Amino acid sequence: MATIKLQKKIIYTGTITLKTGLHIGGTNAALNIGGPDKFVVRNPITNIPYIPGSSLKGKMRALVEIATGCVSVNQKGEAKASEDPNSVSGRLFGVATGKSNNRPSRLIVRDAELDISHPEMFENTDLPYTETKTEVAIDRITAQANPRTFERIPAGAQFKLNMVLNIFEGEDEQELIKTLKKGIELLHDDYLGGHGSRGYGQVEIQLEEPKIKTY
Repeated sequence: MATIKLQKKIIYTGTITLKTGLHIGGTNAALNIGGPDKFVVRNPITNIPYIPGSSLKGKMRALVEIATGCVSVNQKGEAKASEDPNSVSGRLFGVATGKSNNRPSRLIVRDAELDISHPEMFENTDLPYTETKTEVAIDRITAQANPRTFERIPAGAQFKLNMVLNIFEGEDEQELIKTLKKGIELLHDDYLGGHGSRGYGQVEIQLEEPKIKTY
């Protein structure tokens, strides 16, 4: 039986800065009359918005898969990501197929906490730490207007980024690092969260010098 040995952990910290408003949807259980139709995800204990690690990791993975040709399209136009654990994406993000070719992810992405160390930034927001944005959808046939209100974390807000890259013996460390940085670069030219085609979710990620722990 083959064995694998953890060689090191590369710990990345940094800052995610919002260039435009961000909407990553949360529960609407507390919906109030006259309030937003769509809420952002918040910590239920502190009521502070955050970026789920799954949202950030999933978006980077999708962008890397598209950029490296790891997505195929069938005759019906349905897209399917590669299940090859040796693909560029699979080697970093892992593959879970329920079959013998499973590969654990080498990348851990933590939930990113909102930086509230400068509370004056949020003094004029409609809701705690967030803004509301009303949009009007126009039916192209009837010309009927359908207004809707979204909750967004405003441009200029910053989040604390924390990621861990596991390196095992025999793996190409530089390739894994290159793929991770490619995902970040692609995200800069795309969007995070929902409604990106309408201007939401432009972000900038700045990484600090990584810390390395060997084992």
